[in-house]
Amino acid sequence: MPRSLRAGGAALALGLLATPLVGQAIGQGFELERAGRNADAAAVYLTTLRTDPANLPALLGLERVLPPLSRLAELLPLVQRARERVPENSTLRGLELRVYAQMNEPDSLEAAARRWAAAAPRSDAPYREWALALADRRGFDEARRVLLLGRRALGGSPATLAIELAELEQRVENWEGAAREWGHAVAVLADLLPNASSQLGDTPLPQRTRVVAALTTPDAAPRARQLAAEVLLGWGQATEAWRLFEQSIAGPQSPETASALRRFADLAGAVSTPAGHRVRGLALSRWAELVPSPLAERARAEAVRELIDGGDRVAARAALERLAADSLAPADAKAMAEAALLQVLIADGQLDAAERRLTSQSNVLGGDDRAALRLQLARARVARGELDRADAVLENDSSVAGLAQRGWIALYRGDLAGAIAAFRTAGPFAVSREAATERTAMVALLMAVKGDQNRELGTALLALARGDSLGAVAGLRRVAGQLPPGGGRGDVLLLAGQVAARVGGGGGGAPQEAIAVQLFQEIVSAGDTGSAPPTAELEWARLLVRQGRPGEAVQRIEHLILTYPGSAVIPEARRELERARGAIPRS
Repeated sequence: MPRSLRAGGAALALGLLATPLVGQAIGQGFELERAGRNADAAAVYLTTLRTDPANLPALLGLERVLPPLSRLAELLPLVQRARERVPENSTLRGLELRVYAQMNEPDSLEAAARRWAAAAPRSDAPYREWALALADRRGFDEARRVLLLGRRALGGSPATLAIELAELEQRVENWEGAAREWGHAVAVLADLLPNASSQLGDTPLPQRTRVVAALTTPDAAPRARQLAAEVLLGWGQATEAWRLFEQSIAGPQSPETASALRRFADLAGAVSTPAGHRVRGLALSRWAELVPSPLAERARAEAVRELIDGGDRVAARAALERLAADSLAPADAKAMAEAALLQVLIADGQLDAAERRLTSQSNVLGGDDRAALRLQLARARVARGELDRADAVLENDSSVAGLAQRGWIALYRGDLAGAIAAFRTAGPFAVSREAATERTAMVALLMAVKGDQNRELGTALLALARGDSLGAVAGLRRVAGQLPPGGGRGDVLLLAGQVAARVGGGGGGAPQEAIAVQLFQEIVSAGDTGSAPPTAELEWARLLVRQGRPGEAVQRIEHLILTYPGSAVIPEARRELERARGAIPRS
């Protein structure tokens, strides 16, 4: 074999052996670093560089371990030698700038950065790395100067180095400046919107108005307005967010418009306010116009739900009527639309129209939706005092929820026995825990009143169900006046007092609160047995606290605890006692 071939083969063999050996050395250096043995790690990295001067992991390792050893100056010649060998390697160039910055040699840093910029005249990397090296040493003003210099050198586009400028401004808490730069960045690249929105979402409250203003100047790009809309949405300002977003998509529609609408709708889903639901519904409605069937119909159905939850029944009904009449809509979307339309009609008080539609479209609706809508319609009829029509709506409803509602209808007619039977049959789990608790309390009241019929009691309770609290209080007091002592008189007066106290606390004013106090006092003074007296005294104490009279409330609760030690309200009374004592100012 010729000598040259033998030499070449030997060199190749050494190279193949050296590669895994170098890798093992670098791994050993990492392990030494993790063990805190920086000097030993540095020795490993330096040994590696003797055989491979441009080994980047070794150089970066020295950047980590030499500063704690106060030996950073040793790194500079090694980096310069590596950069001469691989001048096109931007990582090595950036490392050189960082070393100069850490050595506090700004002139050398600038000279090295300018050499790099001259070698790569179309790259923003020299200016970015130069600015980052300065910013890491808290030279924020100089870093801004460098980035603006790079922007001019690369053609002057506002989007050039905009991300770096935005992040720099955030570091110095100039959120308005950061917003301006993020606006430039997203105008060129839509993929930056999520990151920009997340970054600006941290804006402190006092600077938020200026941030939005910076993104919505007259010459702002549509995507900058979208960014402002997303940021506002994240701050819970859904209505203003939608106004800006609509402006941003006012031009020709495109796939990007559809994508932006879908993203806005998804973001609005995290805003649980009525305004959040409404703007999500509006966004979904617009998105549905840009996507094919059946996706469009399902989006419209979802939009309707959101519009209803957001209280925009006008927009919801318009969308519903289109969707319900759409022959291309899939069955699940049509069912959802039909149920939502019926909810709108009932909420708008168009009960006759809702009832006709519920009958004619019953085959479109699912069984659960049909039952829920019947119950909702029956309650709406009750709220109007139309008990016969409410009963007719539930005629074929055998569910426990329907049975419970028929119990209320019987009660409002004065059929106490029928109400008790229906409530007991419905059981303790129908509808919701709150509804079951309310039925249980009502059964206790009716059992105390006794008798199978009491039309005046039914009329008073119907007034309460219809929202006529003042009429209910007057009616209940009349009923109580007709009952004998021990015949439920105290229980009826207690309910009247509780209603009067709520009216007073909810804006009905002092007259109703005075009536409540009078009723509670009458119950306590009567000295009857049962749960009414201790409960009345507890309610009286709560009212006194609300009136700013905690000292008197404490006296009432202490009297309750001493007089009725076996009452079921004692644990609650003790909690109220602590709250009342805490409300008494310290002298």
